[in-house]
Formats: sequence, C-alpha cells, structure tokens
Amino acid sequence: MTNPEDSPEEIEVEAAEVYVDEQPIELYKVLKIGNLVNGGGEAKMAIAEGYVGLNGELEQRKRKKVYAGDIIEFNGQFLYVVCDQPISEPTTKKPKTNNKPKAKASKESDKQQTQSEPKRNAKTGRHSIKF
Repeated sequence: MTNPEDSPEEIEVEAAEVYVDEQPIELYKVLKIGNLVNGGGEAKMAIAEGYVGLNGELEQRKRKKVYAGDIIEFNGQFLYVVCDQPISEPTTKKPKTNNKPKAKASKESDKQQTQSEPKRNAKTGRHSIKF
C-alpha cells in the first residue's frame, strides 16, 4: 500500500505556450519571449530574487538551461516551453591563431628609421618639433 504523502502532488494548471527556436535556452530569455517581463534585466532580477519557479521548484539561476516540456511559473502565470528543434550541443569557441608571418626588418631599414626619427631631449624625453 502506498502512502499518498510520499508521492508528489500533481496540479493541473493553464499554461501559455512559448515557442522557442532552439533548446536549451536560458530561463531569463523564456520570460522575455513569453512577455511576462519587459526586458532581460527585469527577468534576471525576478529570477535572482526568487520569484520564478521551474517545474514546480524555485529557481534562482538566471542562465538555467530550459528545454521543451518545462513549465515556468512567474507572478501566478505559467509558461509551457515548446520547441520542435532537437537539443543542440554547446559549441566551444576555437582560440584565434595568428598565422601571419612576421616581417623581418633588415639592418639597413633599421638605420633609416633611426635616422629619420627626431631626437629626444635627454632631460625631458620629448621629441623636438621642426616647423
């Protein structure tokens, strides 16, 4: 015999469907798409202050990954996440490599550069200007 207190209580609610283009998607973005908040800053603040529930539990991570079938609660309103795209793997950014060959200056060009540069004042370190 099972004890009814051991099993989680199921509640039926009306939820607005939110269609997203990709999954996973961050929680704060779903609140914006569902028009429950005016902007991302407001969404992040509401999540951090503990006003948002995800699948029946309090969620305080702004960038919590949300998938199709998840239910989000905010201000007594519910959102049901819908996405027809498969779950995408996170892509890692490749480090940039500098494949440009370094130019080697010849000794003659070094001499030309030093001759054409104006001399510095030893005391102040400033260049002299010719008018």
